[in-house]
Amino acid sequence: MDRRELLRLMSMAGTLVAVSGFDDLDWERLDHFAEGPHRLDPAVLDEYATLNSHLWRVFALSQSKQHTYPLVREQLGVLVGALQRSHGEAVHRDLCALVADLFQLAGEIMFDGNRYTDAAHCYSLAATAGREGGMFDLWACALTRHAFIGVYEEQFAQAAPMLELAAGLARRGDQALSTRHWVSAVRAQTFAGLGDLKACQRALDDAERVHELTGQIHTDGWLRFDGSRLPEERGTCYVALRRPDLAERSLTNALGMDLSARRRAGVLADLATLGLQRGDLDQVVGHARAAMDLARQTGSGVIGRKLRGLQARLTPLLVNRHIRQLDHELTTVTGTSA
Repeated sequence: MDRRELLRLMSMAGTLVAVSGFDDLDWERLDHFAEGPHRLDPAVLDEYATLNSHLWRVFALSQSKQHTYPLVREQLGVLVGALQRSHGEAVHRDLCALVADLFQLAGEIMFDGNRYTDAAHCYSLAATAGREGGMFDLWACALTRHAFIGVYEEQFAQAAPMLELAAGLARRGDQALSTRHWVSAVRAQTFAGLGDLKACQRALDDAERVHELTGQIHTDGWLRFDGSRLPEERGTCYVALRRPDLAERSLTNALGMDLSARRRAGVLADLATLGLQRGDLDQVVGHARAAMDLARQTGSGVIGRKLRGLQARLTPLLVNRHIRQLDHELTTVTGTSA
């Protein structure tokens, strides 16, 4: 991936989205200079939005998420180029919303590749663009993705304030969308990491209210939370809380669902961790090997990180030859050793 080009685009976009922050900007004058054959019209903006949605679908369907990056980078270049031209305030805000959308996708690709610093930059810029576009839901989702990096790195105390801000923004957004429910699902993982069972369960219950929404649920693009992930997310929370009695049912239910390779590997890794908590070494080995098979197929950094977390917990059991063999196999996949 061309990191230099991404950083250049982020730098340019960061400057250009801030144009609307000048209260004394003469938008009528900009409208006048924007008149001409190259002026963006609603039809062009709709085409940009359609392409953004298409790229999210490609990302969702791709076994290797990194393969999506060249297309995303090219579209980011188009959008940043459009921001460089003079437009009226309404068009500028629409472009900011499209930039907020696509930089979240770029961040997801970076996150899957274990490039958390680059992902954080993408999410920060997406949040700024969402704010400038006046899109509370886009803004909240970008902050949630940014906070999830902290959740994934087990820096729960640092993630909590950002998620609280995201929850406040989501309450100001479109109540027909599932934004606030998704924020609750991620907050639940933060509370689990902090060891707060009651707060975790309250957040999970709030997330479950996504099923009370009427109409078509937004499951495409930057917001894809319809509650279908809740069994695995609930299981992950209970594993973190060391409550195998609560975790097993959720994870078993999740494993019976139609999951992507990355999600299935996450559930398998959680079940392996559950085996550690119960002292069931056969469960540890069986589920860990199944997760490793998916890691090899996808090359996903997310799966690799999950397996490294599992591997770190194997140290006390290395006296067992089956666990030593498992540690060796994990090392070939993760590049680390217990």
